[in-house]
Amino acid sequence: MNRVLLLLASVSLVLLTNIPADAKGGWRGGGGTAGGGAVHVRPYTKRDGTYVGPHRRTPRDSSKQNNWSTKGNVNPYTGKPGMKNP
Repeated sequence: MNRVLLLLASVSLVLLTNIPADAKGGWRGGGGTAGGGAVHVRPYTKRDGTYVGPHRRTPRDSSKQNNWSTKGNVNPYTGKPGMKNP
């Protein structure tokens, strides 16, 4: 009986440590990347009072070709196609 419990506890620990941070329900803030190069953004309020909820975005760089909003690209989280010209 003790061996079975120890085995189950070990398997559970291994499985839990391999779950991505966003699947665990936690937002890791504005820095860092997760699978696919997505950056997690914490919720915030704009100067005009508009609330922006937690979301993912592509990392900042000088290229417009690799942004989800560019035509020809698709946001992997929402399935929306990009509409902006490159």
